[in-house]
Amino acid sequence: MYDAIVIGAGHAGSEAALALARLGKKTLVVTGNLNMIASMPCNPSIGGPAKGTLVREIDALGGEMGRNADRTALQMKMLNGSKGPAVRALRAQSDKVLYPQEMRKVLETEPGIELLEAYVRNLLVDNETVLGVRLEDGKEISSRIVVLTTGTYMNGAILVGDKKTPGGPDKQRPSLGLSDQLKALGIPTLRLKTGTPPRLKKASLDYSRMEMSPGDGFIHHFSFDPTYLRILDHEWPCYLIHTTKDTHRIIYDNLEKSSMYGGYVEGVGPRYCPSIEDKLVRFADKERHQLFIEPESQFLEEVYLQGFSTSMPHDIQDQMIRSLPGLENAVIAKYAYAIEYDAIDSTTLKPTLESKVIVNLYFAGQVNGTSGYEEAAAQGLMAGINASRKLDGADPFVLRRDEAYIGVLIDDLVTKGTREPYRMLTSRAEFRLLLRHDNADARLTEKGHGIGLVSESAYERYLDKMAKIGAEKERLAKIDIYPGEAVNKLFSKLGHPPLKGKTKLLDIFKRPEIGTKAMKELFPDEFTMSEEIYEQIEIDVKYEGYINKAIKETERFQKEEAILIPEDIDYDQVMNLANEARSKLKKIRPQSISQAARISGVNPADIQMLLIHLRLRKHPGSSS
Repeated sequence: MYDAIVIGAGHAGSEAALALARLGKKTLVVTGNLNMIASMPCNPSIGGPAKGTLVREIDALGGEMGRNADRTALQMKMLNGSKGPAVRALRAQSDKVLYPQEMRKVLETEPGIELLEAYVRNLLVDNETVLGVRLEDGKEISSRIVVLTTGTYMNGAILVGDKKTPGGPDKQRPSLGLSDQLKALGIPTLRLKTGTPPRLKKASLDYSRMEMSPGDGFIHHFSFDPTYLRILDHEWPCYLIHTTKDTHRIIYDNLEKSSMYGGYVEGVGPRYCPSIEDKLVRFADKERHQLFIEPESQFLEEVYLQGFSTSMPHDIQDQMIRSLPGLENAVIAKYAYAIEYDAIDSTTLKPTLESKVIVNLYFAGQVNGTSGYEEAAAQGLMAGINASRKLDGADPFVLRRDEAYIGVLIDDLVTKGTREPYRMLTSRAEFRLLLRHDNADARLTEKGHGIGLVSESAYERYLDKMAKIGAEKERLAKIDIYPGEAVNKLFSKLGHPPLKGKTKLLDIFKRPEIGTKAMKELFPDEFTMSEEIYEQIEIDVKYEGYINKAIKETERFQKEEAILIPEDIDYDQVMNLANEARSKLKKIRPQSISQAARISGVNPADIQMLLIHLRLRKHPGSSS
């Protein structure tokens, strides 16, 4: 018998299996095609706004995605670099061929993991407890835990124009049978849709008509261990183009031929990553939409047309693509398509990602209604950690909304649910100034080490970094800079206002126009450590007031989180609850007052009634 079986080996399944195995659990990974482990059927990139912070958090907890992104990167770029630290985000163009190859190597060489190429027909369930899986050939395999990470494969269907064909991404077989069983077991499902743009032969494009979008050089990395970063001789550039009036005319003239507008789509598509025809309809006032030509792999002669997903018939796609600047003679290597699939109602999950309906059954990734590789990997890591801890009889590991984007993601899923593919956004995190790209290790490495996923060497490196930051901050706070002629001449030369009086070196960081680079130019003898050290110091100093205010807000939030709701509460006994609130509370069964307050349809008046009920329950006979 296995300790755990992971169904699926995408980004969620890979992280779940690695977490389980690294925590000492004998784990079987069952996937339909071993060559599709951690595949990238859509955008060949990792990171971006909010998503990049998820990857840093995965790494800080001991997960694999950040390391794999670093060792397979074609380009690295820090987005929103000129904006505040809360919205900065690292994004990597990944090698579509190398990324899954490298992740497969990691899984194959990890002690405790076995890989099996097969399809699961259904779960083995008895007395509302999962006991293993049954394969298509009838073979039964027993386990104490099952983690289901089927991605977009469950009842998957490919749509192009008026044609709908059963299938998963990249012409793979769909997963059939599981969805019907889940519904029969009392786990509701919903139909979702996503899509992918066309791939083009890169030699057929005229790059002179495009704007080059280069990377920053390999000066960034996702992993807090920089040794994983693969430094190439050159970064592979992206190119920016825009849709034209002709593009829009072709789409409008043929709108009813697309799967969505022709009425062939059942599922709900992603609001924040719409198809090109959906963009035109929803943003009819826009004269053009930006698109990016992105490299797929150093081993492929294809590029990815980012921002141009569509479900139009092939002949219409031909016209659409060739109406774009530089693509007039484009050779299409792979046409775009939409894909529909079944996902579960994520409000039927506990914050640990275990099912409330079936004991020891965990769900992670797009099957929970999310979109994106990063969201999937984060869930897979947390499902793997919690499954392992349940087997050990340890307390659940749940991150709060003020601790990590991972906490925001999972709380949104289990508290609010989703009716469309959920994408992690910076705006979803109310404590985003504290949940930054740069400080993910400070927030989570201690926790990852305590769990057992962060190695001793990685932990020692983290402690050394924190010690250096503290010591350097103290040192800079003691150094006085005087407004002499030489100093102010240098300030003026670099375009900065002169000093007017004696100033602590640390306080110069408070000037909005002076960052780490300028400080190194102004005081090269004083600033001799890595930019990573000074980046943390600069943010701490520049945003001290805002950070302190955010910390006070988290303290209030944590007090509400600490008011726990007993598992056996009978909401029918809570007086004066609105009917909608009562229904939602009974369905979601929040664990704290704070979580209850985040449920759509539960109002402040309902929370007050709930608090009164809890107080009376704790102290019978007391006055409300």
